[in-house]
Amino acid sequence: MAETASRPERPESRYGNRPTMKDVAARAGVGLKTVSRVVNGEPGVTPDTERRVQEAIDALGFRRNDSARVLRKGRTASIGLVLEDLADPFYGPLSRAVEEVARAHGALLINGSSAEDPDREQELVLALCARRVDGLVVIPAGDDHRYLEPEIAAGVATVFVDRPAGKIDADVVLSDSFGGARDGVAHLIAHGHRRIGFIGDQPRIHTAIERLRGYRAAMEDAGIAVEEEWMSLGATDPDRVEQATRTMLSAPDPVTAIFAGNNRVTVTVVRVLAGLPRPVAFVGFDDIELADLLQPGVTVVAQDAAQLGRTAAERLFRQLDGASDAPERIELPTRLIKRGSGELPPAG
Repeated sequence: MAETASRPERPESRYGNRPTMKDVAARAGVGLKTVSRVVNGEPGVTPDTERRVQEAIDALGFRRNDSARVLRKGRTASIGLVLEDLADPFYGPLSRAVEEVARAHGALLINGSSAEDPDREQELVLALCARRVDGLVVIPAGDDHRYLEPEIAAGVATVFVDRPAGKIDADVVLSDSFGGARDGVAHLIAHGHRRIGFIGDQPRIHTAIERLRGYRAAMEDAGIAVEEEWMSLGATDPDRVEQATRTMLSAPDPVTAIFAGNNRVTVTVVRVLAGLPRPVAFVGFDDIELADLLQPGVTVVAQDAAQLGRTAAERLFRQLDGASDAPERIELPTRLIKRGSGELPPAG
């Protein structure tokens, strides 16, 4: 008779099999209610029994599952942060500031990146809501946030940062993009420049449009007519920005100065200018690392990313603490930092 080979048992995964309160109760020789009292710090347990339960907890590596507490209390002590790009240096201090405020309020921060995709933003925001975060800090990628109305009505506190929400009333904390860009371009004009290029982000982005508006306002204030070829908005990838920079500088009547609309544009423009035989005046919006060590140092319009995050998070926890203020627009000032590149006169 043929022998049937026995199928080897599938090894049990070491992951996903967390010890439960039942496991603790069995090991300690007590009931579930007793374990619950010890875990939640409730009275009614003798010191000897509490010791046995704690020993079982330590031996098993048990951690309390807060899901049931969420159902009882309606709060998760967690907030969500939706960024544009986790790799962008601008969002590091902003995220850290939000986290510090959350920690001071005993809350956990969960963050994710929209990659500047409105659909991904909505998917991420709703996934965080499904995990019952108490509140959201959102740097929006899209321009229609009506999908959030049911969540806000259900009690999810929400604050937008860097850009306003689209088609809903909500708190927003912004830098003065218009005023900062106007000041930066006016600074170049004060140093003798009249042909000034503007390279910015995609025109659907609020900050890009506000900074372009500030550029135009400074030029108009100085009585300078802006040529279309002096302005370039689009993706901030290095190839596109480098091409825009070289096009402006190689025109028959080239620009003598450039204003960059954000930190990613600034980095690429600096690299292009470093390879040129003649100096070109330059001011960037957003500070960049090592800007003061370059020759010349990079003049920038700096915004306080940490203060943006801190202000938004504090506003969020005001909502969670019961404040019933009307939605507010908070605009933080920028600061012009002169380091040399923005003080160069026109060549020739």
